[in-house]
Amino acid sequence: MQARQHAIGLEPAHTVPSVFYRPQGNEVTLFEHAFRNRLPVMIKGPTGCGKTRFVRYMAERLGRPLYTIACHDDLTAADLVGRHLIGDSGTFWSDGPLTRAVREGAICYLDEVVEARKDTTVVLHPLTDDRRILPLERTGETLHAPQGFMLVVSYNPGYQNLLKGMKPSTRQRFVAVTFDFPTPALEVDILVRETGIEERQAGRLVRLAGALRALKDHDVEEAASTRLLVYAGTLIESGMDERAACRAALAEPLTDDAETIAALAEVIDATLS
Repeated sequence: MQARQHAIGLEPAHTVPSVFYRPQGNEVTLFEHAFRNRLPVMIKGPTGCGKTRFVRYMAERLGRPLYTIACHDDLTAADLVGRHLIGDSGTFWSDGPLTRAVREGAICYLDEVVEARKDTTVVLHPLTDDRRILPLERTGETLHAPQGFMLVVSYNPGYQNLLKGMKPSTRQRFVAVTFDFPTPALEVDILVRETGIEERQAGRLVRLAGALRALKDHDVEEAASTRLLVYAGTLIESGMDERAACRAALAEPLTDDAETIAALAEVIDATLS
């Protein structure tokens, strides 16, 4: 198997990434095996836990170009695949990011894929089985994905509802990995590395995050993310008052309800006192 992989040129490049990322489990190994075997990957996890950063890290590690698409309600199949446009010389075809990724043998990452319309994600299906093709009906082309192409999607399972769940017919086309917030020790390491604050201060922020996350599903819909912790640490390192920084980065972004913000501020004061 190893000889075959090397022969077809799918051995990971193992370039040293410029993107900082600390593995939480076996996600790096899984991603590399999926890349070697031309399998699409689904990443599940809460907002701000590092899904997008992980994909950037792996793209650099594997030496592949990366196209990132932020999915939303108005995303159409044409936004992914491409469309005819009118220019000075007449009508011409313009590739969408998915088509460019297939042509170039790049990694195509659809962030929060469940936000896209159901009829949009159907265009992904031929790329996620043994065919690995992308039919372009408007140009009559059928693109065959080269060896370096990889499709990656992510979403937040905790944010799903009946209208925005992923269809089983789509879900079962991917190998999947679940992310969560890092362990306290790892999260402290991330904060020190990302913000430059001292380890003691980082530990205080991580303890605060634990207290705020315990309120999820009670007072707030989303948990305080590692991303927001980095924001708080960045403000503190720049000289901002600790509690004011935590309120701005950890309380205000989680809710618009004044009473809930006040309750979160009390948790911040109690934890940092």
